[in-house]
Amino acid sequence: MPDASIVCTNLSFSWPDDTPVFQDLSFTVGSGRTGLVAPNGAGKSTLLKLIAGELRPRGGTVSVEGVLGYLPQSLPLAGDLTVAEVLGVAPALRALAAIESGDASEEHFAVIGTDWDVEERTHAELDRLGLGGVALTRRLDTLSGGQVVSLGLAAQLLRRPDVLLLDEPTNNLDLGARHRLYDVLGSWSGCLLLVSHDRALLDRMDRIAELDRGELRTYGGNFTAYEAAVRAAQEAAERSVRNAEQEVKREKREMQQARERADRRASTAARNLKNAGLPRIVAGGLQRRAQESAGKANDTHASRVGDAKARLDEASRALRDEQKITLDLSGTRVPAGRTLFTGERMQVRHDGRALFAGDGLDLTIRGPERIALTGANGAGKSSLLRLLLGDLDPEGGTTRRADARFAYLSQRLDLLPLDATVAESLAAAAPGLPQAQRMHLLARFLFRGSRVHLPIGALSGGERLRATLACVLCAEPAPQLLLLDEPTNNLDLVSVGQLESALASYEGAFVVVSHDERFLKEIGINRRLHLAEGRLREK
Repeated sequence: MPDASIVCTNLSFSWPDDTPVFQDLSFTVGSGRTGLVAPNGAGKSTLLKLIAGELRPRGGTVSVEGVLGYLPQSLPLAGDLTVAEVLGVAPALRALAAIESGDASEEHFAVIGTDWDVEERTHAELDRLGLGGVALTRRLDTLSGGQVVSLGLAAQLLRRPDVLLLDEPTNNLDLGARHRLYDVLGSWSGCLLLVSHDRALLDRMDRIAELDRGELRTYGGNFTAYEAAVRAAQEAAERSVRNAEQEVKREKREMQQARERADRRASTAARNLKNAGLPRIVAGGLQRRAQESAGKANDTHASRVGDAKARLDEASRALRDEQKITLDLSGTRVPAGRTLFTGERMQVRHDGRALFAGDGLDLTIRGPERIALTGANGAGKSSLLRLLLGDLDPEGGTTRRADARFAYLSQRLDLLPLDATVAESLAAAAPGLPQAQRMHLLARFLFRGSRVHLPIGALSGGERLRATLACVLCAEPAPQLLLLDEPTNNLDLVSVGQLESALASYEGAFVVVSHDERFLKEIGINRRLHLAEGRLREK
């Protein structure tokens, strides 16, 4: 449908406690693929729910031209549903089966309508998304999280929507499933509005819409072009701020110099009047006119200072708060030749079944290696991380760990007690550090002022990531092997960048499970391991 579109006019929404989310937000999204980006908490998912009609705005209107499809971030699906029921094709398939068996009841024809190829279309859509081997009668609770997401997308595509809303569709997808999703969306011809922190997916968009401070700004091109445009605008804003600061200083200096000149003239004039022997009334009039003239000059300079400050404020508003993390983590350094972990013929069992093939897995980690561990969902990557950590004992084979601290960071960010404050959490992790040094470290992780006294449970996702990183990376002793399990899942783009900055400063070894290729590139991976069919191979 060439005219498929989303139009929001003066859209306003607040939570039940009157916390505002949007106020008079207006924008249009037309045909093509649009990626929506913003920090967590800015209202991206809320905006999609308003467009989908799951939430009602306090004010304004939402208009959708065409058939709407919507895939939320969390699918509200019961585990006892079958694949056919989730796809919405179960009634039509039952009607087809009844007709083929000889039952020509009119109600069966009414259920099918014109959709006589529903079974073929269903299998084709499942094939496209890597679910070709999944039976239509299979229950939802037997599928992996990634398969459920792909199934939810297939259900929306089978509706043949003109307008498609997707909220973080690559969450829980392995690399193969992500690339199948990329291919499906690459051929999309309707109106797509997609929320994602997957930069590889955002690079396949036609435009990027940025939700920032209650406004929606659209940038032509993909995410890489958007980053370049934002970087150029930031550099221009920084130049404007520097120029405005110099102007304020110059105007203040000139005002001070004018005052000093006026004071000197007034002092000289007073002496001259006294020596001139003029009548008191004449001398007083001359003095008043001199003071008035000096006052007007001072007002003029004060006005120019005020104007310069206003231009500085305007330039400052164009600046973005980049919130970069800069660290010195020299305590995590590992000598190049040191062996941190050795595992031979490691084996574990799930439900009596050996997870790894043959005699088990062999793995050695030495020095400051940066290892990416990849593989399909369910291949055993998380189990291997638990073996490395020592949280899981092998049922066969041996493991040896160096006398060094190993640390684990999961995507759930559940390491810290929810009722402890940020400051208390770091004190527990590094009790030997003086309080002043701990406060300095927390400032490096962007916790300043009263923010250090917030409980972990009250933090946003990005703040919780920073608090966890502070406690993990700055603990005593410092970790020399860091294990990360899908660390970028559920993080916004700002938080992903902060994680990348922290890992760039880390000087130990790490093993990271991730399907985010851009993230792996940014953190300087120098070794790749792929786990498939129970075997671990170097890539």
